[in-house]
Amino acid sequence: MKEKYVLCCDWGTSSFRLRLVSSYDYSIIAEFLSQNGVASIFKAWQEQKEKTRFDFYSSFLMECIQELAKNTSTPIQNIPLIVSGMVSSSIGMEELSYAEIPFDTLGSTASIKTFQNFNGKGPLLLVSGVKSSEDVMRGEETQLIGLIKLIEIKNQDSKNLVFIFPGTHSKHIFVKNGLIHDFQTFMTGELFNIIKEHSILKDSVESDSESISKTEIDAFLLGIEVSSKSSILHNLFTVRTNQLFGTFAKKENLFYLSGLLIGTEIRQLDQKSFDHLFVCSGNNLYDYYKLAFDTIFPSENITFIKPEMIDKATIAGQIQLFYTQINSSHE
Repeated sequence: MKEKYVLCCDWGTSSFRLRLVSSYDYSIIAEFLSQNGVASIFKAWQEQKEKTRFDFYSSFLMECIQELAKNTSTPIQNIPLIVSGMVSSSIGMEELSYAEIPFDTLGSTASIKTFQNFNGKGPLLLVSGVKSSEDVMRGEETQLIGLIKLIEIKNQDSKNLVFIFPGTHSKHIFVKNGLIHDFQTFMTGELFNIIKEHSILKDSVESDSESISKTEIDAFLLGIEVSSKSSILHNLFTVRTNQLFGTFAKKENLFYLSGLLIGTEIRQLDQKSFDHLFVCSGNNLYDYYKLAFDTIFPSENITFIKPEMIDKATIAGQIQLFYTQINSSHE
């Protein structure tokens, strides 16, 4: 029997998002957001002595479910809850083993632990991540499962597909015959933040909250171009000389830095090694990655997934994992 509703929770290191979702069309009935990510909850748990880690996280989850209930007339009790993200990490609710590659993009090989009767009669499902021999990810595989379901990729099983999820730790995921057979992590976003806030280069750049100017776009494109000319270890110092020599204003220089880093990440791809590439970015990075790819790899074999589809993909992936797990437990 198919559930009408599922509670879908994306619990990251620094954020928490709980949604009441229709399992038929993935529409969001109600939503509750919090800045209490796994890191802050773990710290709060360490500072108290009364509850076990699992019980402490459970209490927080139930409080969030009660807050969500205030935003809808739909009865919340007894609805199944599935949680993905950092909740299954070493600082999460309970640490779970990673699933290993090759990983089925339908979710049949996912590492999931079920706790019965968590929300009334509704079970709690914790989703772990995926590992290779040298890399790990938590969350992107759930997005990928949902995305493949949403865009209905057909007649591509024998082809080499690459899915790129930009972010603090960008993921390049390689798929063939319905299996993730490899993936790579690039610390593009984290390095960008470290450089602009904590390095010697922080005095050479400046954030701009206003609309992007043509000169800033030109600076970004130059950063992409320079990323092909030398090592990133050398190229980064040109951010400083740009400012010293008056080549760019500090606001423009920030875009140059962004172009350097994104260009360096993208140039790791071998265009001959894939048949089709999907760029799966949220709103904050979509335009930059599209411009970078249009510059480096102008190709009809690249599809840019709209940001609103990426948000929906997490929900679709969680619901797919929920039913895959429930059906396998009944076999």
